[in-house]
Amino acid sequence: MAANNRRMSGKKGAQVGSGGQRRKGLEGKGPTPPAEMRKGHKKNRIANAKAKQAVRRPTPRGRGGKGTSEMVVGRNPVVEALREGVPAVTLYVQQFIDNDERVREALQLVADRGGIHLMEAPRPELDRMTNGLNHQGLVLQVPPYEYAHPEDLAAAAYDDGEDPLIVALDGVTDPRNLGAVVRSVSAFGGHGVVVPERRAAGMTAGAWKTSAGTAARTPVARATNLTRALEAYKKAGIAVVGLAADGEHEVGELAALDGPVVIVVGSEGKGLSRLVGETCDFRVRIPMPGGAESLNAGVAAGIVLYEAARRRA
Repeated sequence: MAANNRRMSGKKGAQVGSGGQRRKGLEGKGPTPPAEMRKGHKKNRIANAKAKQAVRRPTPRGRGGKGTSEMVVGRNPVVEALREGVPAVTLYVQQFIDNDERVREALQLVADRGGIHLMEAPRPELDRMTNGLNHQGLVLQVPPYEYAHPEDLAAAAYDDGEDPLIVALDGVTDPRNLGAVVRSVSAFGGHGVVVPERRAAGMTAGAWKTSAGTAARTPVARATNLTRALEAYKKAGIAVVGLAADGEHEVGELAALDGPVVIVVGSEGKGLSRLVGETCDFRVRIPMPGGAESLNAGVAAGIVLYEAARRRA
């Protein structure tokens, strides 16, 4: 009877057989989440709206991306790269290396330029870094090249109050040709070079060397699709002129070189690809009385750039 009285009592307290549920309830559910994460809160709704806008918003046009890091291997190539001002991050020197004239010059050039790390490494480590190439105890790490976007080149020209003068390369795979074109663009007051993202030469150490330092002030842009980049230039009022051995116009007679223009140069063997050739407003030829079949990209670009610069002078 006493047990029944206890069960029917109105006193507050834990009931027999509760399993400690009240104690668990007192433990809480952890710290309160911030307002942005609490469903139904005003700040949560604002945060969700901003996230949806970011998904719908198109990616802003910016740089054309980065190239890949590169290693210059061997005593002579390293010294030449340092002489020509090729950008560098680190010079790796083999431990206990024979300190000849080229090694001393490389170390002196690094000291004079500043901003280049100097690292000593055992030969097995250099062998691993270079995949077993004959590095001769010197390895120079070149940072990835920062490409511009094709639209940046025209925008920079207009900002300076000038008509764009741009060279686009179609199917040019030799970095030395790219470097030579960059050098010609710089010499004749051009505003940059456009290269395709695939199956084309990029700004490697070899291109930097051939440019003779002009790559530091002449931007190179990379286009995901060269044909679309040329069409965008045309919509912006820039004439697209392609070089072709069977072109309808001679380079010295083309009035389009007086104004905003993109000069498209193809590979020495194949010339312009079909789609790129069809995209051009004009196809021009360079007269060659000597009978040569073709010119390399660097020479051909230099001739047309000179003509454009002469007309603008």
